[in-house]
Amino acid sequence: MKRFAAVLILLSFLTVSSFSQENNSLKEGYKFTVVKEHPVTSIKNQNRTSTCWSFSALSFLESELIRTGKGTHDLSEMFIVSNAYYDKADKYIRTSGNINFAPGSSFGDVLAVWKNYGIVPDEVMPGLNYGEKNHIHNEFDAALSGYVKALVKNPNGKYTPAWKEGFKGILNAYLGEVPQKFTYNGKEYTPKSFATELGIASDDYVSLTSYTHHPFYSEFALEIPDNWRWDRSFNLPIDELMMIFDHAIEKGYTVLWASDVSEKGFTRKGIAFVPETEVANMSGSDQERWLGVPRNELDAKIFSLEQVVPEKKITQEIRQIAFDNGQTTDDHGMHIYGIAKDQKGNKYYIVKNSWGETGDYKGVWYVSETFARYKTMNIVVHKNSIPAQIKAKLGIK
Repeated sequence: MKRFAAVLILLSFLTVSSFSQENNSLKEGYKFTVVKEHPVTSIKNQNRTSTCWSFSALSFLESELIRTGKGTHDLSEMFIVSNAYYDKADKYIRTSGNINFAPGSSFGDVLAVWKNYGIVPDEVMPGLNYGEKNHIHNEFDAALSGYVKALVKNPNGKYTPAWKEGFKGILNAYLGEVPQKFTYNGKEYTPKSFATELGIASDDYVSLTSYTHHPFYSEFALEIPDNWRWDRSFNLPIDELMMIFDHAIEKGYTVLWASDVSEKGFTRKGIAFVPETEVANMSGSDQERWLGVPRNELDAKIFSLEQVVPEKKITQEIRQIAFDNGQTTDDHGMHIYGIAKDQKGNKYYIVKNSWGETGDYKGVWYVSETFARYKTMNIVVHKNSIPAQIKAKLGIK
C-alpha cells in the first residue's frame, strides 16, 4: 500500500508539473526575432481619415530616400491628398459621376502626384487648417463629396470654369494652399524642384498582384473602387509574388503593401495570422460538439495570442475565392520593411502602420507570411528589387 501511495503521489506530481509546464507554454505568447530590417521614418497617425494610401506610400518613399543616400525627410501626406482629390474631382465630373469619389485611393495616386505636381516637406504643408491637432476628415470629405455630387447634376446645362476654383477653395480651407515656393534647410524650392532634387522617379516603381481572373504575366487594372485612376498591376502566380517580398528585403529594399485588414486574424495587438481553425464555421459543428468547446471560447483561445497558432495552408485558389466572393477587400495600405521569425521558426513581415503608436509593438505589426499570401491585394516595389527571371517574364527593363 505504501508503495502504491508513493506511486500515486509521484503520478500526481508529474501531472501537476506537466499541467504547469503546459500552462507556461500556453502563456509564453509570440516572441519575434528580427532576421532583417531596413530603416524607416517615425510612426505617423492618419487618425480619423481614410488616407492610409498616402501615409504608407510616403513612408515607403521616405525609406527609398534613405536607401539612396538622400537623408531622412518627413514628407507631406496632405500635399498628396490635396492634389489627388483635385484630380479625382476632375475625373468624376468628366465621367458624369461614374467613378468612386471617396477619400480612399491607391498607391498609384501618390506616384502620379509626385510625378505631376512634385512634393513638399510636412512642415511646409501639415494640412491642419481647421482647428484640430490631429487629422479629422469627416466634415472635409463630406463637403467635397456634396460639392461634386451637386455639380454632376449639371444644373446650368454646362459646367462653368468656376467649379474648379470652388473645389480648390474647399481643399485650401481645410488643408491649406498648395505652396508655389518654400524654403527648406536654407534653400528655396518649388514642389517640382524639390521632387527633382530628391531623385525619386515614379516610373521606376511597379505594382504587382496575383489573381487568376486575368492571365499571369499580363497587366490589368485591379477592379476595386479606390483604383479610380485605373492604374495597372502586373499579374503573377502567388509563389512568384511572395518571392518578390523576400528578394526585395534581402537586397535592401522595402515593400509597399495593400491588404485586407478586416479579418479577425489582423489583430489590434500588432500580430496578423490566419488560424488553421475557422471559428466562424464551427458553430453547431461535429467538431464543436465532440471537443465541447463553445465557439466564443474557442475564438477567445485562438486570438488570445498566448501561444503560436497553427495556420491554414493558402493556395492560389483560396486567394481567388476570397477575392471573388468579397471576403478580401481593399482595406488598408502599409509599409513592409523587414522579416522576423517567431519562436517556432515561422516567418513574419515587419510592417509599419499609420495608426500612431498603437498595439503591443507601438505602431509596428508582425504579419505572418501566410496572412500576406492570403490577403495581399497588391504591392508596389522598385523595379530593381524584382528577381531578374521574373522581370524578364513581365518584360520590365
